[in-house]
Amino acid sequence: MLRKLAAVFLMAAGFAAGTACASEAVIRKSMQGRFPDMQVESVSRTPFNNLYEVVLGGRVLYTDDKASFIFIGSLLDVRGGPEKDLTRERMSQLTAQALRKSTDNAIKRVRGNGKRVLYTFEDPNCGYCKELQKELVKLNDVTIYTFLWPILSPDSVEKSRAVWCSKDRAKAWDDLMSRGVAPQGGAKCDAPLDKNIELAQRFGVRGTPAVFLADGSTIGGYVPAEKLEQALNALK
Repeated sequence: MLRKLAAVFLMAAGFAAGTACASEAVIRKSMQGRFPDMQVESVSRTPFNNLYEVVLGGRVLYTDDKASFIFIGSLLDVRGGPEKDLTRERMSQLTAQALRKSTDNAIKRVRGNGKRVLYTFEDPNCGYCKELQKELVKLNDVTIYTFLWPILSPDSVEKSRAVWCSKDRAKAWDDLMSRGVAPQGGAKCDAPLDKNIELAQRFGVRGTPAVFLADGSTIGGYVPAEKLEQALNALK
């Protein structure tokens, strides 16, 4: 009897899994057809009946197993406890993953043991970015990845490219932002500025500076060192 029950359970589980996979395939095909210029990055079931999460071009949206509707907004879990914003949590996860994968396109500065991590998007002509620099130098035991995001002027592009093409990018950036000393030598190379622009747009960043934590959450723009410490220490 136990063997029969186990067999029935396995068959039911396999059927459910097969149905879910079929639904995900239907949703993926439908969404990609509706939005041909955007990539369907993932389709997965939510904890709620017949509700699926779709990550489309970096955005999180929801639909049913037949993709007969699209819901864009915050999905709140209010089951048996304090409400959880599942959409915000998921967006933070996706942001953290994208940032980790893109660190080769950022200037890396390590202070102390470097165990804590910050990501910034900055323009070399941004006044608040220069103020942020004064706060960042006060931090210890942190790795800072700075994505050059030249959006303020054509001169921002030239300065960003000059920093990126320097032999010591971290020093060149610190010299420029802290002392106003621009890189010399006119070195040329392939700078990932377009990729950084795409990354910032994916997260909906609207201005510089923008600061993100290792978990993908954002803590705004210019932030004093004291608040940066609090945010870093609050991460588990």
